[in-house]
Amino acid sequence: MKVKEKALAGYLKYELKNFEKLPVKIWNDSVEASRHVAQSIGLAIRQRQQDGEQIVLGLATGSTPIKVYEELVRMHKEEGLSFQNVVTFNLDEYYPMPREARQSYWRFMHEYLFDHVDMVPDNIHIPDGTVPMDQVASYCERYEKLIDLAGGIDIQVLGIGRTGHIGFNEPGAWDSSPTRMVRLDHLTRHDAQKDFQSEDDVPYRAITMGVGSIFKARTVYLMAWGQHKAHIVQQAIEGEISASVPASFLQKHPNVKVVLDRSAAEELTRMKSPWLAGICNWTDDLICKAVVWLSQKTGKPILKLTDEDYNEHGLSELIIEQANSYELNIRIFNRLQRTISGWPGGKPNAEDSNRPERAKPAKKRVILFSPHPDDDVISMGGTFQRLVDQGHDVHVAYQTSGNIAVHDYDALRYAEFMLEFGESQKTLDETETKRLKKIIQVLRKKSSIDEDTTEVRNIKGLIRRGEARSGARLTGLNDDHIHFLDLPFYETGRTRKKPLGDEDIKIIMDLMDQIKPHQVYAAGDLADPHGTHRVCLDAIFEAYRRLKNQDWLKDCWVWLYRGAWHEWAVHEIEMAVPMSPQQLRKKRQAIFMHQSQKDRPPFPGDDKREFWQRAEERNRETAQAYRVLGLAEYEAMEAFVRWKPF
Repeated sequence: MKVKEKALAGYLKYELKNFEKLPVKIWNDSVEASRHVAQSIGLAIRQRQQDGEQIVLGLATGSTPIKVYEELVRMHKEEGLSFQNVVTFNLDEYYPMPREARQSYWRFMHEYLFDHVDMVPDNIHIPDGTVPMDQVASYCERYEKLIDLAGGIDIQVLGIGRTGHIGFNEPGAWDSSPTRMVRLDHLTRHDAQKDFQSEDDVPYRAITMGVGSIFKARTVYLMAWGQHKAHIVQQAIEGEISASVPASFLQKHPNVKVVLDRSAAEELTRMKSPWLAGICNWTDDLICKAVVWLSQKTGKPILKLTDEDYNEHGLSELIIEQANSYELNIRIFNRLQRTISGWPGGKPNAEDSNRPERAKPAKKRVILFSPHPDDDVISMGGTFQRLVDQGHDVHVAYQTSGNIAVHDYDALRYAEFMLEFGESQKTLDETETKRLKKIIQVLRKKSSIDEDTTEVRNIKGLIRRGEARSGARLTGLNDDHIHFLDLPFYETGRTRKKPLGDEDIKIIMDLMDQIKPHQVYAAGDLADPHGTHRVCLDAIFEAYRRLKNQDWLKDCWVWLYRGAWHEWAVHEIEMAVPMSPQQLRKKRQAIFMHQSQKDRPPFPGDDKREFWQRAEERNRETAQAYRVLGLAEYEAMEAFVRWKPF
């Protein structure tokens, strides 16, 4: 993705002061970073094979190492990497947790790695979530001894939780802690809810290798992806060593390699405020970032910043190199002011050299891609309204069914309605009646570890489809402009999805080639905890690349919005669309159409607020950020960044 890459290049060309207490390597994205870690592991495996020795790997679960395991599998299948000499020890497992449960780490490891490589089964060690409670202590001692007997862990792979936990070593863990049973932090359980039907179904305990166990590893890779990890990453890497952030204990380990993507690194000093770390290569984007930072730091509007403000906050170099504060302030103020536009499709018959969008054509064909069936109204409902009201030919395309985000009790309610309505109207034959009764029986007996049947997934998908249609209609769209793509990668019935495939990309390409849009809106929220937003965005990017020789594509602009979790920073925003109080209320009504996601959606992410609350507060905060900088005051704003592929 080429959003603000020039600014990032500026971040990295200076002599760093030593804010970071661990060695850190930052990659463009998690795919590149994961490939690097996997190839390093593969190289170590091959080296030991040449020496006729085994290698011991400590492995983690969760979303962070998935791409590492996928790359290792690829290396096995395409490059002949053998795992015959590999011994593995996993960090942790929920307790209690049977192996066959879809949430078990035993199943996770086999699905992502072990079933696809030539591992010797006896060389695989994963904590047992079925050990009787009175035997757990002795079991943990044996697990620790097995690691020692294997010669100790050569390479330990770690992620980091939002509490700063490594493994399941929660805040309060001590640095010499051994393998043991622990009680999970409430935030960890909340984050784990995405893999369970509800938070109540998430186990309260787990068996985990301790911090002391991890410290025995000769090499440790600590990985983190996404903006939602940025704050805790900064604490672990730049903060003091503290039991309240167990990952900070790694500062005492002799050989830790921290591997981050850009989003996870954004709170580090060299990324957030590089002028504090050393000499900067001042690009226009970095200058804007610095001036906005200074305005927020001092609490002064941009036009009131003085030379003294720049000098006192480490930015004297900026006004020496660029201009005096007066000229610099006006320059950045004008840049930000020009991002504000009530005409997201371009203002007809207007001079557009300083506007975010082109004036021509006056009426544009637009595709609004929504990864889930509610991201359109949650993330850009106000802009959606404006585009329709201003007469553009707007299409909305729901990329996935969103069926896993519907509670079983909603599906049961709809199934019972279908049965009772059909029976009352005498429209059901015997086969259909039996089928509906079977679905109802399955839903009534279903446990939290059971997967949805195809029929149940279909009902849940229809629920979300109806809600999406209602939300789009409220915004003013006709039914023939509402498209349900149901991309195949999503249809597994579980949080784990299939890899993006040619069929998914072709569906996107066909729609784009049919409509030939002048504008495309897509979710650029790469911190999505489910990963669906990222895959949906990759599908659009790949479709764009494959269609690049089409004449119409040369005049097609792509605008990226953020999902429910985060907003673009002010200095990144290239188009800010203001909303009136009435437009904000209408946006809320459109979000309310998604009744299955209201009150208590199954996967709320890291925020307990309802989606409409998050959306409104985020939009108001963006407007407030502009106001504090000295720009016009609006009720709320939605923000966009343009993707420029060519």
